[in-house]
Amino acid sequence: MVADARQKGLQVTVDQYAYTASSTKLSSNLIPSWVLAGGLDKAKSRIMQPDTLQRIVADMKKAMGERAHTDFSYAVVANYKTDTSYNGQSIPQLAQRVRQDTSVDSQISLILDMYLAGDAQMVYHSMDEPDVERIMQEPFTMVASDAGPGNYGVGVPHPRGYGNNARVLSRYVREKKIIRLEDAIRKMTSLPAQTFGLKNIGLIKEGYAADLLILDENTVADQATFEQPHQYAKGFEYVIVNGKLVINKGQSTGAKPGRAIRK
Repeated sequence: MVADARQKGLQVTVDQYAYTASSTKLSSNLIPSWVLAGGLDKAKSRIMQPDTLQRIVADMKKAMGERAHTDFSYAVVANYKTDTSYNGQSIPQLAQRVRQDTSVDSQISLILDMYLAGDAQMVYHSMDEPDVERIMQEPFTMVASDAGPGNYGVGVPHPRGYGNNARVLSRYVREKKIIRLEDAIRKMTSLPAQTFGLKNIGLIKEGYAADLLILDENTVADQATFEQPHQYAKGFEYVIVNGKLVINKGQSTGAKPGRAIRK
């Protein structure tokens, strides 16, 4: 679809993180959008009505089947502030623990209860490795973590926030040779800058911002996993932002010369 649009002259690009799992809220992915319309109070009213609840359950089962799943084991809790003991466990695991029942109906009931009690951030294991590799090879694909700023040690978040770029460089450049090192660097630097019309960044060039990262291409690697995501990548020895050293031999210097980048 993107390639077809580009052939028609449309400047369409994509960004990608190098994992076979996504991450978003429990409600955004698992609960039908019509249930959520109008906010929490209206959603709660719908869930509490027996006839409407029956429709909700049917729609959730249908969506699950359309994704080729037989239950919600692909959905793992990243951060449930209402009860952090849920973090790192799948929906069936929690259904067994909380309800001693792993039926799909029990899992759906748990999902709805979690939503009403405050919602949760989730990790969804529902992608395919061949698709990751195919999309990465497209010249218009940018590399991005799609992760917001996190708190170290809090929850069991998607590892992309810690290891995405290092994973591209180690797994897909060095090990699998899906793309060249030069292409990977372009996808992380100049291509995003050009796509979003950001001036004087993204290239090593006179007059451009002195934002430089020095890495060892033979040792760079992601260390964050889905089970233990709070692990920094290795192989990034020096980072220079606006001409000032912020990472020196893998350690923070405490300097904060960065600024928000706006078009």
